[in-house]
Amino acid sequence: MPKPQDPPPTPPRLPPPADTLAVAAGGALGALLRYAFVLAFPAHAGAFPKVTFYENLAGAFVLAFVLTALLERWPQLGRLRAALCTGVLGSFTTFSTFSLELLALGSSGGRQTASLYAVLSVTGGLCAAASGLWLARRYVVGRR
Repeated sequence: MPKPQDPPPTPPRLPPPADTLAVAAGGALGALLRYAFVLAFPAHAGAFPKVTFYENLAGAFVLAFVLTALLERWPQLGRLRAALCTGVLGSFTTFSTFSLELLALGSSGGRQTASLYAVLSVTGGLCAAASGLWLARRYVVGRR
């Protein structure tokens, strides 16, 4: 007896144009905010990269807070979630700059600073995200 054929896989769908525009608009805003901080607080070669560090910590906290609130309390606001989380916070925070700064510190002889930056960024980011998640669940979603 022949085996039934599996149906062909469904091709991936593109997001609706309005969602794409929401992400693009949010991304433009987040990138402008990030650029404003870089201009306001210029980095110094060999120094601890404070701007990227604080942007990433703030972004981890806000992303966890907003994403938790939107997913658990207002799941119907998918477009707002796309604009704020993927757009604004996705472009405000930056793993690529963190990586480049880490490599630059390490290659310029600042291995201790690079190590400190790596450890503080990862642990601080996780703690910031956990705090955002906890606060959103406690005060927005109502889970204790």
